[in-house]
Amino acid sequence: MTFLLFFSNAIIPIILFLIVGYGLLSHCNIYDCFIRGAKRGLKIVLDILPTLVGLLLAVGILRASGFLDFVSTVLSPLRAFLSMPGELLSLAIVKLFSSSAATGLALDIFKQYGTDSYEGLGASLMLSCTESVFYTMSIYLLSVNIKKSRWILPAALISTFSGIAVSLFLAGLMTG
Repeated sequence: MTFLLFFSNAIIPIILFLIVGYGLLSHCNIYDCFIRGAKRGLKIVLDILPTLVGLLLAVGILRASGFLDFVSTVLSPLRAFLSMPGELLSLAIVKLFSSSAATGLALDIFKQYGTDSYEGLGASLMLSCTESVFYTMSIYLLSVNIKKSRWILPAALISTFSGIAVSLFLAGLMTG
């Protein structure tokens, strides 16, 4: 356990040292490369910021309007079978479309229930074990110009539902 704590504290400085060392060995102007990368990163942040704000706003509207609660009520037999709180079902639905909006929803779950509760642990694990399927598929399929997705969506949904099931199971084990 001590090794893991040391490794988790040392990994970022080690990676930075390796990057700088490689840059020095290849006679690269490290500072200029860093500035160019920072400019590109800032441009990316500015490009996606309106989308992130829009997604968070849309999820806020869905939650405030009661739509997510409605879906949770409609799916209550499934929730009862899985012993799944409504908040985690809402999180699972939102996560299919947007990771950043799901993160905002998870933060609300943390504020309401705490991070060590079943809901908090389930939310943390669910964010780690699932993917924003529809967003990722749309970006990937459009970028490589794939017209027929064939088995991508069913496979992605199966893996996402498996991740949800495992995260609920592990959260139950952790909270006793």
